This record gives sequence, C-alpha cells and structure tokens, in this order.
Amino acid sequence: MKLRFTCMALALLSIGFTLSCSKDEEKTEVEEKVTAADMSKIKSAVEAGTWSIANYTEADTDETFNYAGFGFTFNTDGTLGVTDGNTSISGAWSLTTSDVDELDFNIFFSSPDIFEVLTDDWEIKTYSNSKIELIDTSDDDSTIDYLTFEKQ
Repeated sequence: MKLRFTCMALALLSIGFTLSCSKDEEKTEVEEKVTAADMSKIKSAVEAGTWSIANYTEADTDETFNYAGFGFTFNTDGTLGVTDGNTSISGAWSLTTSDVDELDFNIFFSSPDIFEVLTDDWEIKTYSNSKIELIDTSDDDSTIDYLTFEKQ
C-alpha cells in the first residue's frame, strides 16, 4: 500500500512538473519582442489577402463595431485600401524600426473620423499569417489602445 501511494505521488508530481514547464515555454514565446528581423515575414503576411478588424479597443472602450464589414488591403506600394462594398477609403501603411530595434506598424488615414483614429505608429505584439495584434500606449495619458487584424 505504501509503495502504491509513493508511486502515485511521484506520478502526480511528474505530471505537475511537466504542465508547469509547458506553461513557462508558452509564456516565454508570447513575451518575445517583435523586431526588425521579423519585418519581411510580417510584410509578406500582411500584403497577402484582405483583412478585417477583429478588435479595436480605445482606452477601454470597445469600438470594433465601427469597422464591421470593412475589408483592409495592405498593398505592396504602401497604400491601404478599405471597402465595405459601397464605400472606399484610401490610406497608407508601412513598417518601420525604432532606435531600440522595435518594429512599428504605421497606419495613416486623413478621413473619415472613424478611420483617422487608427492613424498611429502601432507596436506589434504578435503576428501570424492570419492575425496581427497591435498596441499603442498614449504619451499624453498612458491609455492603451488595442487593434487586431484577422485575415478574411
């Protein structure tokens, strides 16, 4: 009986150790900075296909609904096209590096107002071929905005 209890305890400890290691590995992967070395991969992913806004949160207010039905096309010449089938809007986009080797995702719209608020130099938090998550912290009041594009 004592041997069985000892074996069960060791098995449970092993499972717990394995699970905690897996979580640490995932956490490390998520926390890695996106740098200039990622630029060509991100550029290729973004320029392929049409994207939609899956999340836009401005200072803790969800504004995603403003962009429902709009498709975003990031063109190789730096232009950014947006359409919902009836309305077409033009903007610009680029990827730039900062002096600390961070990669910024720059978006520019001159109008209308709901698109002008997207104009910023966003920090890239995560990216894949089908999703890119951006974040911006305001210099004025330290509020945080989140913008997530997903491939349609």
